[in-house]
Amino acid sequence: MSNIYVFSGPCGCGKSTLADAYADHLIHHGEKLQVYVIHGDDFHKGFVETDRRVGSSCPQFLYWADILTFNWECILDVTQKALDRKLDVIIDYVVEDELPMLENLARNNQARLFYTVLTTSEDELVTRLTKRGSSDLIERSLFLKAKLDNAPESQNHLYNIRGMTVAQEIAELDMTRYEIVVH
Repeated sequence: MSNIYVFSGPCGCGKSTLADAYADHLIHHGEKLQVYVIHGDDFHKGFVETDRRVGSSCPQFLYWADILTFNWECILDVTQKALDRKLDVIIDYVVEDELPMLENLARNNQARLFYTVLTTSEDELVTRLTKRGSSDLIERSLFLKAKLDNAPESQNHLYNIRGMTVAQEIAELDMTRYEIVVH
């Protein structure tokens, strides 16, 4: 049975870093020989666009909602291809309303689904984003933090990583706590 591990959370909380570290953990502790990691931001980075959107008559221009839909379609397609090869998949991307799609994918593939929502303090998010030169994401990150921290589907899946190193996050991560049982 394959596993799908999903790391969600606001911008700057360390989803990608934890996803990579968790893949290494699975490999180096003999649990898996190979896993496939999907960084959702890689799909987003595929969109190279102009700042001249206002008044554009370009019919192929995709707005944020369309980009998000496209990114999730790509993530789900690639996850399916990995599951077809009996691989475990680790996904890191912000999950807002997409959890039912992930549950359906797991159900259709008889895969186990683990959903972890990273959270930390607002101050730590601001510090992390500022250090990496992404101050433009602070407002979005704080919005997502509030949304995800209070979403009903997040309540049993929040993982507070405040002040922790990645090594501490891995050491304290009990993935069984984050499983969503799909039938």
